[in-house]
Amino acid sequence: MTKKLEGAGLRGQVAGETSLSTVGQIEGLAYRGHKIELLAEKSSFEEVAYLLLYDKLPNQTELEDYKQLLKSQRDLPDSLKQVLQKIPSSAHPMDVMRTGTSMLGNLEPEGEFSNQLNSINRMIATMPSIVTYWYKYSHEGLDIDLVNDEDSMAGHFLHILHGKTPSDLHRKVMDVSLILYAEHEFNASTFTARVCASTMSDIHSCVVAAIGSLRGPLHGGANEKAMELIENWTSKEEARTKIIEMLGNKEKIMGFGHAVYSVRDPRNAVIKEYAKELSELAESDTLYQIADEVEKVMADEKKMFANADFFHAPAYFYMGIPTKLFTPIFVMSRVSGWTAHCMEQRANNRIIRPSADYIGVESSEWVDISDRS
Repeated sequence: MTKKLEGAGLRGQVAGETSLSTVGQIEGLAYRGHKIELLAEKSSFEEVAYLLLYDKLPNQTELEDYKQLLKSQRDLPDSLKQVLQKIPSSAHPMDVMRTGTSMLGNLEPEGEFSNQLNSINRMIATMPSIVTYWYKYSHEGLDIDLVNDEDSMAGHFLHILHGKTPSDLHRKVMDVSLILYAEHEFNASTFTARVCASTMSDIHSCVVAAIGSLRGPLHGGANEKAMELIENWTSKEEARTKIIEMLGNKEKIMGFGHAVYSVRDPRNAVIKEYAKELSELAESDTLYQIADEVEKVMADEKKMFANADFFHAPAYFYMGIPTKLFTPIFVMSRVSGWTAHCMEQRANNRIIRPSADYIGVESSEWVDISDRS
C-alpha cells in the first residue's frame, strides 16, 4: 500500500539520501558540512568541485593538479565547434548547452563507469567554452580561442567572453557565483539527473536531462527575469511605484521566495554584497539601487525575501555579461553538483520508480471504432 503524498510537487517529501549538502532554515546551506558563507569567503570553485566529487577538500598540491587538469581540457573538438557554428543566434542558450553536452558525449563517450570522473571533469572544463564559443560566433561572428592562462573557471569564462584578462574583483565575484550555484540537494534538475542515473544511463545523458529540467522557467532563469524587470526602470522611486502596481495586479515577481527556504536564502546576502561592491566602482549604481528598493518593497508588502537569483542580475550586469548567458552560468557551476549526485546514486543504486494515485474512471466500456461518435 502506497503512502498518499500531501500537496503538489512532492514538496517536503523525502525521496532519498545524500551526503553532498544540507538545505534548510536551521542548518542553512552547506556542502559536505562546510557552510556556504565560509566557502564563498575562503575557497574557490575548483576547491568546491573537488570537495563534491572527491569527498574532501584538496590540499595545495591536489588543488593545483586539479586546476591544471581542468585547464588542459577547456578546448573543444573541431567537430563540436562545427556543430555550435550551425546553431542560430536565435537559439535558447540552454538548448545550446544541451546540444553541446550531447555532442561531446558522442565524441567522447563515458564507456565503463570506472571512467566517470574523466567524463565529469571534461564536462566541467568545457561548459563555459561551449556556450561562450557559440555566443561569440553566432552573435559577433568571432571564432574565439578557448585556450588561455587563466587558472580558474571564473577567469576563463570572463576572458573568453570579453577577449581580455578580467579584473581581480570580477574574477572573484564570478568565482563566488559559481560556488553559490554549485549544489543544492534534491532540486528539480538534480533529481532529474539522479532518476536518469538510476537507470544506469551514461553521465552525459544524465547531464543533458538535468539541463532540460533547468531550462524550464519554474526552475532556472529567475536571474534573467529579474534583470528583464529591473533594467526597465531608471530610479528606485520608479521601481517602488511599479512594483507596488505589479503586486496590486497580482503579477509574479521573479527572484523572490523559495521552495525550501521560508525565511531567507543564505546565498542572497553573499552575492548582494558583491553586487553592491561592483556598483560602487561602476559609472552608475542605479541598477543596484533599483534592486535594493525592490527587495525592500517585497519585504514590506509581501514579507518575501530575495533568493540567490535576484542580486545575481545586477552582479552579472556590472561584469558585462549578456542577460541570455545568466542561466548557462548556473549550468557551468551546477554540473559539479549534478554529477556528484549521479556518482552517489550509482554507488548505492536502485532504480527510482515511484508510484502514483490513480484518479481516472474506475471502469470504461469498450466501443468499437465504427460505433464511436
